[in-house]
Amino acid sequence: MEVNKFVEAKSISEAYDLIKADRLNKVIGGGAWLKISMKKAKTLISLDNLGLDYIKEELDYIEVGAQTSLRKLETNKSIKSLSSGILSKAINHIMGITIRNIATIGGSIMGKFAFSDLYPVLLVMNVKLTFFKLGEISFEEYIDIPRVNDDILVNIKFKKNDSLGYFKKVSKTALDFAMINMAITTTNNNFKIAIGSKPSIAQLSKSTMKFLNSQDKLDDEKIEKACDLAVEESNINSNVRASKEYREVLIKTYLKRGIKQVIK
Repeated sequence: MEVNKFVEAKSISEAYDLIKADRLNKVIGGGAWLKISMKKAKTLISLDNLGLDYIKEELDYIEVGAQTSLRKLETNKSIKSLSSGILSKAINHIMGITIRNIATIGGSIMGKFAFSDLYPVLLVMNVKLTFFKLGEISFEEYIDIPRVNDDILVNIKFKKNDSLGYFKKVSKTALDFAMINMAITTTNNNFKIAIGSKPSIAQLSKSTMKFLNSQDKLDDEKIEKACDLAVEESNINSNVRASKEYREVLIKTYLKRGIKQVIK
């Protein structure tokens, strides 16, 4: 990639002003996905000196600075306590430890990568994002915003919970991007389900969730119907990693296993 100038911002407001000054001025997170997300930048803006690398536990939530590495999140005991540790499990499937030491949670979120193993998990975990100008929004709201590249992600808040969780990634090799990935949480049999890498970006399976949450008791027949609904409402297509038909089989297979696991 081509970069004319590199600046280490001294404050979030300085970084924001630099972004607004020219559309070709870009923020760098950890830089793990820089090569596939950015071809040219007039000014590359680092947030490394702004104190955004932290994990802080509050009474009702865990706050994570946007510059916190994926590896730090993966190994944190408080993060592991949420939703059966599905965020840590998802991060564990991302490349190797070397990459996870470089990649940041903020950079991973702002990239809006369709292959992201984090996106399904963040959609089902009741996550809030705090931006410098936009303020606080839910992760689901963020998914629906086309681009927010002219703002700076400051922190991510995970609401504490005792929900049961399930995460699954299917890929050809441990270091490859997913053919499909999915996350499920349930609290008192209230389901949240998200499926990603279809190959489109992850989305909540709202019709499937509505059906499951309307049932007094789940049996094999109802679980099969939920899996069919998930395939119907997902935007499934083919790419170099997997065919549409194979993705449909994978989604049905692992969604069934996931539902049964969280209702044990």
